[in-house]
Amino acid sequence: MTKINFPNNFLWGGAIAANQTEGNIGLKELSNSNFIPVGNRRFSVAEGMSAIQRSSLEYYPADRGINFIEHYKDDIKLFSEMGFKVFRFSITWSRLYPQGEEKYPDSDGLKLYDDIVNECLKYNIEPLITISHFDVPIKLVEKYNSWANRKMIDLYLNFCKTLFVHFKERVHYWITFNEINMILYMPFMSSGLILENLDNPEQIKLDALHHEFIASALAVKLGHEIDKNNQIGCMVAAGDLYPRTCAPNDVLKTQKENQRNYFFTDVQLRGKYPNFALKYFKKKGLKVPFKSGDRTILESGIADYLAISYYNSGTMSSNKSELCEIKGNVFPSLTNPYLKKSEWGWQIDPVGLRITLNSLFDRYEKPIFIVENGLGAKDNANQTLIQDDYRISYLKAHILAVNDAINVDGVDVIGYTPWGCIDLVSASSGEMSKRYGFIYVDENDKGEGSMIRRKKKSFYWYKDVIRTNGKSLEN
Repeated sequence: MTKINFPNNFLWGGAIAANQTEGNIGLKELSNSNFIPVGNRRFSVAEGMSAIQRSSLEYYPADRGINFIEHYKDDIKLFSEMGFKVFRFSITWSRLYPQGEEKYPDSDGLKLYDDIVNECLKYNIEPLITISHFDVPIKLVEKYNSWANRKMIDLYLNFCKTLFVHFKERVHYWITFNEINMILYMPFMSSGLILENLDNPEQIKLDALHHEFIASALAVKLGHEIDKNNQIGCMVAAGDLYPRTCAPNDVLKTQKENQRNYFFTDVQLRGKYPNFALKYFKKKGLKVPFKSGDRTILESGIADYLAISYYNSGTMSSNKSELCEIKGNVFPSLTNPYLKKSEWGWQIDPVGLRITLNSLFDRYEKPIFIVENGLGAKDNANQTLIQDDYRISYLKAHILAVNDAINVDGVDVIGYTPWGCIDLVSASSGEMSKRYGFIYVDENDKGEGSMIRRKKKSFYWYKDVIRTNGKSLEN
């Protein structure tokens, strides 16, 4: 085994998102996440193919989350006890701008995030803020169909300016959009897009994505102007795909599928649309909605680092008769016979993380921040101390892969924030029983429970990993 040798300034921590944790306390207007129910309609709504409506017969898990709003002081104290150097969270846009178009932010909403940031700093925890994490004020969805309308760029930048100015010199790490590539798969969940009954949904998604690219580039420029110490990253859901066989057509098919993810990072880290994407759009009859000056905006707004989520790899075949066998984090894939699967069918591949890190660093030579990685699993809450060795095993293997990527391959990795460091609502399924955390939250899939927090075995394990800067993994 390679010797464990993480950089002295390596940022160990954990990650959550507002829409999966906060709940509606103090919320003056809803967001798109409040319209995504648990159950049979979840995916059709998340895909933008169902009308936005709420029914008393359905449960909307974002309404309660894990009540982070009332528990954040205790939760951050627990993160501090683990030794977090960084804590990734997001800000609900409609808490600051309930209608999305107000000139000035809501003072109550701003104070809440003031308190959360200050609580982090009290424990010397660096805040890492995702500006838009699957979150759009519902009023902007209803009025503009969200990012399908270019007006969203200025509204988003007003939101960004508030954050950059208000948290100047207190927050230095930012992510413009969470998993921006998810717009292809879950456009309403990701970006608030309604595609039901529209004639050309693929063009609408491309329009919205282009507007997000422009907004992200302008946010990078704005953030640097306001505070030269700001580090502003872009983010994708990452995970290299493997060919089913070494048949050239399988390899070619896999290369083309991997390019689909490179497209998003090419635009944000190279500052322009790659030729393979432009060729594809032309073939499909799609048109990038460039306006005068857009190309210059993209070139001048390159992100400072690449943030990624990584849960699993995938396998592809050129044989159309081989149907998708699994969906890991909603990405279709064939089963890889060399890998084990989680309880939810996600393929466990720590070496795949190392491969992905190498692919991305070789392509962009930009620092990489692993801001999501984790195992969704059922925990036995009847134990005095929840024995989640399966989670420890998963995380250990992936951290060792990161160590190898850094020390053997030379990849520049900023930090590692496992998802979610405390149990939260699953984005894909809406379940609480699909648990990721080092901290157990007493809540079931219907939102029932005391919300009492309990440390798991992994809590103490991760505390030791951070305390030793990874050296404890040598044992």
